Amino acid sequence: MHMKTTLAMAALGLALLNAAHAAATPEEAKALGTSLTPVGAERAGNREGTIPPWTGGLKTPPDCYKKGEGRLCDPFSAEAPLFSIEAKNLDKYADKLSEGQKALFKRFPSYRMDVYPTHRTAAMPQWVYDNTAANAVRAKTTDGGNGLQDARGGVPFPIPKDGHEAMWNHLTRYMGQARATTADSYNVDAAGNVTLAVRTRSLEDFPYYDGKNTEADVLWRLRHNYVAPVRQAGWGIILVDHVNAASKGRRAWQYLPGQRRVKLAPDLAFDTPATQNAGAAFYDDVFMFNGSLERFDFRLVGKKEMYVPYNTYKWGWTAAVKDILKPGTVNPDVMRWELHRVWVVEATLKSGARHGYSKRRFYLDEDSWYTLLNENYDARGDIWRTAVLSLTPNYDALVPGGNTHVYYDFNSGVYAHIGTVNEQKIDYLGPQPDTAFAPDALAGSGIR
Repeated sequence: MHMKTTLAMAALGLALLNAAHAAATPEEAKALGTSLTPVGAERAGNREGTIPPWTGGLKTPPDCYKKGEGRLCDPFSAEAPLFSIEAKNLDKYADKLSEGQKALFKRFPSYRMDVYPTHRTAAMPQWVYDNTAANAVRAKTTDGGNGLQDARGGVPFPIPKDGHEAMWNHLTRYMGQARATTADSYNVDAAGNVTLAVRTRSLEDFPYYDGKNTEADVLWRLRHNYVAPVRQAGWGIILVDHVNAASKGRRAWQYLPGQRRVKLAPDLAFDTPATQNAGAAFYDDVFMFNGSLERFDFRLVGKKEMYVPYNTYKWGWTAAVKDILKPGTVNPDVMRWELHRVWVVEATLKSGARHGYSKRRFYLDEDSWYTLLNENYDARGDIWRTAVLSLTPNYDALVPGGNTHVYYDFNSGVYAHIGTVNEQKIDYLGPQPDTAFAPDALAGSGIR
């Protein structure tokens, strides 16, 4: 399927934006697994051959991989860049760059993007594909797009008709059934000073992907225990997001070691500043976007080819932190950019709603539904922040990956490097018990 067909598909989706929020037709769904991949991406490459066809993704670990370590090695470490995008040749590639990337070039003239051969490595288990096919003809959004109904265990809208459906694909992206992660978050100020903001031991569970739970009410739940630095050690939070965010908002608790008690924390959502990130990100910025869709109108702009972070094993896993965090931006030497097709979704703040951003734009990878880039605008309409996600498909667990991400704040000059696992680990697990996310569990793990 070539670019002309791509644009035709995008135009069809845009024509249906004001239609009822309903599932794809059986006729449309027949394309899944044929002209489309099992999750709705175009199976074919592009006309120029710069994007190859999807042939199933990367399912075999490379020789460098050591099973059981909770870490990934780089299967493409021997590759050299095809070319580099710099300030002097920016105009040549501008049509395939996000506004956030252009803003980085403007602010940092020495910024560089090394572009490598494209590899469509995203892969998921067959049962996720099977559930996605079933979701395609039954799933629907409710409450103006803020709720999700009749979907489970896969991509809910592999053939999205509007922006809310595309964002639900992001919110339900496959990250495994559960995972335990030790990760660091760093802040780099305008002068280039690096500070460890927090080290967390996290347990995440995705009941939506629990095969035994055919009517999952909970979408995602997270327990964070802070273990470093000393000023943060002992703190903890639990977040629980529901499949129907319209009727059941986020539930959140916080453990305060000084008080030795757990309390409800309803403010850990939306545009509450994530204090551990030096003001460079809100709570709903984490993982590029999380939580309820209720404060924005989401418009599906269409699909386009863009240079995006992909197969970024060096940045996301193998490089030492000291070689990543440089003044101004992440070190361009550790970054990898590839040409891929992405869905573009634009969010505009609803009339009467409150949020620090007036507009947001998200770039969703067609093969995984992970948001790889975004940009966020202030009340004046100026770019305030842009973010980049490290996509590193896990070839052992068949999880598309994506943990490390960086938020650049153009107002303060600070950037927050969030979820850094380069010197830590991720273990993929089976579904977790409800007791692991009860407030009492947070208290027990947080006492020091």
